[in-house]
Amino acid sequence: MRSSNPVFSREGSFGRDTGYAGFGGQQQPSTVEELEQLYRAPAAGPRSTGRMTMDDVVARTALTLLTVVAAGAVAWFALGTASFAIAGLAALAAFVVGLVVSFRRSVNPALVLLYAGLEGFFLGALTKAFNAIWPGIAIQAVLGTAAVFAGMLIAYRSGWIKVTARYTRVGLAIALGFVLLLAVNLVASLLGASLGLDSGPLGIVVGLVGVGVGAFFLSLDFAAVERAIGAGAPRRESWRAAFGLTLSLVWIYLELLRLIAILRGDD
Repeated sequence: MRSSNPVFSREGSFGRDTGYAGFGGQQQPSTVEELEQLYRAPAAGPRSTGRMTMDDVVARTALTLLTVVAAGAVAWFALGTASFAIAGLAALAAFVVGLVVSFRRSVNPALVLLYAGLEGFFLGALTKAFNAIWPGIAIQAVLGTAAVFAGMLIAYRSGWIKVTARYTRVGLAIALGFVLLLAVNLVASLLGASLGLDSGPLGIVVGLVGVGVGAFFLSLDFAAVERAIGAGAPRRESWRAAFGLTLSLVWIYLELLRLIAILRGDD
């Protein structure tokens, strides 16, 4: 069963059929002595068979997010509030590395951490610029992101949100429309026009939709991780899970940063 999340749908990763966990490719015992040895042997768990566990996902995700925070701190203290060129280059590089990670058949932990570092550097510089205009916005966005993550995790684990095929199709359609709207707004801004998406009531609505889209991606991430663990995915794939979760959290943080800026206005 393949995941609907593009980060988790690469061939050779989460979507493959692993057969009976712990027995794939092993020769069955042919004598009574071998059978007795098999029964006396310790039970094979995820650690001994090299399969991914939730602990692996949590550890890799924590390391990736710590890299984001560390790189953000470097940018915060090393760059001035007007260093948009450097931040822009970091964002572009993070985008390219993110595409490479997403479309590689096998996950590369070094590339995942490189993406986290570049993205964190960009977020640190951007957040410092926003915080200079709206003091305290950084902690507000961080707490908001944590609240969205916790809320979605509780809703998913409680069964309030079920990632069905219809849920996925509708959510992806909304997400695609949202991304296209942002692209049109960007082009209009470059041409000196404005669609009004960065201020006023319309900007608030668009910001809320953006946060909702990020929360939707989180639910896909949760479902993909759950299926991967159930299917006995290799432990290395926990890095792909960490990458997907980090992408979703970065999306939510950016949308919250923009939304809070709109709500606070010129205060």
